[in-house]
Amino acid sequence: MTDTIEPLHALADEAGLQRHWRDADGRDHVVPDGTLVTILAALGHKAATPRQIAASRKALQQERERLPAMVVADADQPIALPVSCQKAELTGADGTNRPLEWRDGTPLAPSEPGYYDALFDGQPTRLAVAPPDCPAPPRDKGRPWGVSLQIPSLRGARPSRFGALGELAETAEALARVGADALAINPLHALFPGTGEQFSPYSPSSRLHLNGAMADPALVGLAPLPQDDGGELIAWDKALPLRLAALRQLYDGLSADQRAAVTEGTDEADRQHAIYDALYCRFAPTGATGWQDWPARYRKADSRTVAAFAESNADEVDFHLFVQALTRRSLAEVQRRARAAGMAIGLVSDLAVGVDPGGSDCWALGDAMLRGLTLGAPPDPLGPLGQNWLITSFSPEGLRRTGYAPFIAMIRAALEHAGGIRVDHAFGLARLWVIPESGGPGDGAYLTYPFEDLMRLLTLEAHLANAFVVAEDLGTAPHGFTGMITARRMLGMRVLLFERAADGGFIGAQDYEPLAVAMTGTHDTPTFAGWWSGTDLDWADRLGRLAEGVDRAAAESIRDWDRGLMWATLTGSSDRPAPHDHGAAVDAAIAHVARTPCALAVVPVEDLLGLLEQPNIPGTSTEHPNWRRRLSAPLADFAASGELARRVAPLNHGRSGG
Repeated sequence: MTDTIEPLHALADEAGLQRHWRDADGRDHVVPDGTLVTILAALGHKAATPRQIAASRKALQQERERLPAMVVADADQPIALPVSCQKAELTGADGTNRPLEWRDGTPLAPSEPGYYDALFDGQPTRLAVAPPDCPAPPRDKGRPWGVSLQIPSLRGARPSRFGALGELAETAEALARVGADALAINPLHALFPGTGEQFSPYSPSSRLHLNGAMADPALVGLAPLPQDDGGELIAWDKALPLRLAALRQLYDGLSADQRAAVTEGTDEADRQHAIYDALYCRFAPTGATGWQDWPARYRKADSRTVAAFAESNADEVDFHLFVQALTRRSLAEVQRRARAAGMAIGLVSDLAVGVDPGGSDCWALGDAMLRGLTLGAPPDPLGPLGQNWLITSFSPEGLRRTGYAPFIAMIRAALEHAGGIRVDHAFGLARLWVIPESGGPGDGAYLTYPFEDLMRLLTLEAHLANAFVVAEDLGTAPHGFTGMITARRMLGMRVLLFERAADGGFIGAQDYEPLAVAMTGTHDTPTFAGWWSGTDLDWADRLGRLAEGVDRAAAESIRDWDRGLMWATLTGSSDRPAPHDHGAAVDAAIAHVARTPCALAVVPVEDLLGLLEQPNIPGTSTEHPNWRRRLSAPLADFAASGELARRVAPLNHGRSGG
């Protein structure tokens, strides 16, 4: 069939680029040929001439016809192989081989999920075998509920410039006392050390490693860090350099044995990340924002120059390794304390959709990552200009070449000390909108990912960790996505403000899907008090983001109609509170979520406290204090007042899920 298609279009299809795409309004679009050529070149497939296209297609075909570094299958199901196979064996730990069973001329995967060494016609590879579905949230006490929060916003018993894992441990214990089973936290991925300029948790340096600024030595029996109190908003440009200096002072005061006790169990990947952080701290003062700005001889992680730097700066590298290990041990202690306090789940980690192109992952993982491409969203009626998130992710072909090792390591890191994981923009497991570095959001195309393999691996890792998976599915899903996550028993997200009925109202609690998380909001939506009061409209007006042709008064009129629809759904009454009386509206929203049959109910801490301001407004940076807001007091203080217990009473009463 492809022989009749123009060779460039055939190459794009074979490389996973989707030439046709449909926007949120159902309108069809075609990616221009020039865009295809540019993106294909970034993917490593030259396509400027017919000769280059032919050579690229031949190379792709040869790659696809080889036995891959990892074969991924479902337990007790036929194994799909790109090559014919007459003999299939597994190699045991003792080195002996045992044959696989066959069905209809095809080898069957073992019935026990896990990773195996395998031989197909004598060729060695790894075989990953996934169970049919993911674990579900525990229901020992009935339907569990939890609180979502941004760790830096927290306050604890001691003053601090921002919340870290010590404050999270205190918060977990306070919320456990009022019945919470889970804490859904912001991504804890590694950021850039010490400068305070790149602090968004969704634009990390690495998803394989942790944010060292979150470490709390007091959690693991070391001296607490000296701190002073911060204000209502976090001043990251001051707070992060001070935190790094305090960690260095702690490190310098420890004996070699104390340091070794903390770093025991670290591996070569941890050390490589520590080398990156040491280099980043060396070159950041010169204006370098990532490894691309470093001198050329430092841009490859395996270069002799980098090895020489690590050797001559061993103490600096060891310090960053210590910070990474300290953070991991701190996180383990938070999870231990959360479970000991009575939480059935404890932490639910958050997996960002990508990383900063100048960060540790792109430096260390090489061709396993996309190069010259960033991620975003295409222009459509909901966003006429499109979006460029200025992050990147794995290369689909790089993942296949590496036997999915970086993806597996990323999932494993996120689940190491958590009872569940939320996958941000889970559509990215199937496709991502990729944009050439030289272009705008409209110059991109959708790049296909090995969806079935990634879903199997995610299911397998969740099984091994006995953790559930939340697949963030807000927006227009790619074809087949919803069916796949449903089949794997992953939980979708059902956010109150988005759950509209066919008549324009809001759906009743009983109509929420059981295989989902019911939520009053997320970090990217207005708080419920902010929505009810119109605080979000004030921000939209201030930022010039109201709908075209709609002024603040018209927006208020639309919102007032929606308040009526919302109140009728929440209470069955038409006599709704005034916009300024948002407390009663928040109570009703939480009670609504508590009545749903969903497998898990989650309330953002801002809704738990009835706050007006949200942590983040998507599409802004300095225009709004994203990721800088702090709570006014520790959660333990709010709990002591009895107000928290009153507000969460419906969640405790609604554990039966409806």
